[in-house]
Amino acid sequence: MLRYLYADQLHAHPKLAEGMFRDRADQFKTRLGWDVTVDAAGEERDEYDAMNPLYVIWEEPDGSHGGSMRFLPTTGPVMINDHFGDLIAGPINSPLIWECTRFCLKRGAGAHVAAALMLGGGEIMQGFGVKHFVGVFDARMVRIYRMIGSSPEVLGSQGVGREQISVGLWDFTDDAQAMISVRAGITPEQSRFWFDQAMGSMRSQVWAKTA
Repeated sequence: MLRYLYADQLHAHPKLAEGMFRDRADQFKTRLGWDVTVDAAGEERDEYDAMNPLYVIWEEPDGSHGGSMRFLPTTGPVMINDHFGDLIAGPINSPLIWECTRFCLKRGAGAHVAAALMLGGGEIMQGFGVKHFVGVFDARMVRIYRMIGSSPEVLGSQGVGREQISVGLWDFTDDAQAMISVRAGITPEQSRFWFDQAMGSMRSQVWAKTA
């Protein structure tokens, strides 16, 4: 199932949180070789995890982490402006654009997990009135996004081949939702139920926790 949790809610889901941060370490440090910090507990965290972001997490039937993404509004500090400004024409700062980072899949996760996370991102767009997500992605993700049916508009790139990194801008149309729902094996009604169950009345509020 899809869970929507702010960072200050993770303590109530210790197994899920521990799995997410350890799977991030496995994906970004071990498999991809990124220059990220892994602590003594084997968990990968950065300064943006301390800004009370909203996480979308795929929870497996046994309660473990299957995949996740992290969201912050671009009206505050975000990775794209702080570390990848050379790839875009100028800082991105809009209440209608949120940054999506740390797209992580547990080792061996099924293809439906990536699609489910994208579906969750779409729920955030619709629920919070967000028009676009922006994020940095590497060459390996191009095939995954195309397979899911959620390819971004590329705003800028650097490098070639497997070393290429790009900044992408995503929207979420009705057609994209229908395609991604099929890929995920989740009906739009079920997806909306999980979002409503998690967020409740908060989906109509301004991002109060980080504004």
